[in-house]
Amino acid sequence: MSAVEQLDRAAVADAVKRVVIAESRLSISPDDITEDEPLVGDLLRVNSLGFVGMLVRIEDELAVTLPDDLFVGRSFRTVADLVDVVRSGAVVTR
Repeated sequence: MSAVEQLDRAAVADAVKRVVIAESRLSISPDDITEDEPLVGDLLRVNSLGFVGMLVRIEDELAVTLPDDLFVGRSFRTVADLVDVVRSGAVVTR
């Protein structure tokens, strides 16, 4: 079964939101963030240095491996962009 079939979008979105909230040092609920929220904007403040750490935390949260080349040449503007890439390329390790 592919990673996309195994990873529920809502579960991935929730994990990604929790990680970007932590990276942005906010004390809000994942429900307070929509998927079209910019990763760099008035609310979230994800920088390139923090991005690598976020990927490791997403892997831990979802028990997946994200191949290094999954992120090459891609840009991430919104929470949905990151959710879509994680769902498309994650390899389930459970």
